[in-house]
Amino acid sequence: MIRRALAVLMLTLAGTAPAAELAASADQVRPILMGSNLPDIALRTLEGEATTLARQVGGKPAILVFYRGGWCPYCNLQLSDLRLIEDRAKALGYQMIAISPDRPEELAKTLDAGDLTYTLLSDSQGHAMKAFGIGFRVDAVTVAKYLAFGINLETASGSKENALPVPSVFIVDGEGVLQFGYTHPDYTIRIPGNVILAAAEAIAERKDRLQPKR
Repeated sequence: MIRRALAVLMLTLAGTAPAAELAASADQVRPILMGSNLPDIALRTLEGEATTLARQVGGKPAILVFYRGGWCPYCNLQLSDLRLIEDRAKALGYQMIAISPDRPEELAKTLDAGDLTYTLLSDSQGHAMKAFGIGFRVDAVTVAKYLAFGINLETASGSKENALPVPSVFIVDGEGVLQFGYTHPDYTIRIPGNVILAAAEAIAERKDRLQPKR
């Protein structure tokens, strides 16, 4: 059942095209194509130091998780769920990296509150969400609604752009090629950790089969 779902997800993503700018809404994003090279964009670490995605991935297989921010309860549930597959993902050779528009200071709060052990990176300038084709501009009505609930997107990110990523998961192999992706415009719907793990296992198995025999 999981493998069939993976096939559907991969076919769905294959019908999209990459975008370099913010979409007008979550349902208009156009995620980067599978088979694309990993975009190398500027990010910041938990300590606020400048880095790049390529430097963080370091030529190793990686599971990249884009989430909206530590203020989002659905994101926090997803980040906690990922802890359950982290050890098995590592055993397959994968590292896990979670990316959000939050400033480094906000990342630290999320790390402590969730007792997370994997890497969190700040995309407060929106470079990554744009490069992956999953960023969109939050409309004024929604910004005002969030403010009423005490959520200030500008304060969280330090940017006046009021941009968010559609929650997404991408898997990249050791050659820096995207092998899997899942994006859903409804932020309440997240891909389960066991499906992510199944995709990672399938990619690893396929790579082993394609390795030349000695």
